[in-house]
Amino acid sequence: MATARPNHALVSSEDVEGTTVYDKAGEKIGEVERLIIDKVSGRVHYAVVSFGGFMGLGHSHYPLPWDALSYDTSLDGFRTNVSEQQVRDAPEFSDDSWKDRNWERNIHTHYQVEPYWGADI
Repeated sequence: MATARPNHALVSSEDVEGTTVYDKAGEKIGEVERLIIDKVSGRVHYAVVSFGGFMGLGHSHYPLPWDALSYDTSLDGFRTNVSEQQVRDAPEFSDDSWKDRNWERNIHTHYQVEPYWGADI
């Protein structure tokens, strides 16, 4: 991590990018490619995760709701309960998806994570 502050709760975006993502069993499944941040609130809403050959899926990028990840200090990385089947069945993503609230609603429902705007799923 480029600018890690071991005793500080804040972290630079460059420190998050490249952080390993682990499944619920603690197996490495990918890494954070980039963050999607709301311009107005400054809140992180998605982590685009690169799954390099993850479970037979080839090198691909999948946006996961930020709340589908939790930082695990013992792993020095993020842990997720996302399964292979969930990734395979995820709503199709395109560059225009960020403009579509229905897509966002579907992705949060798919990963069983409450939407960041607080609506029921």
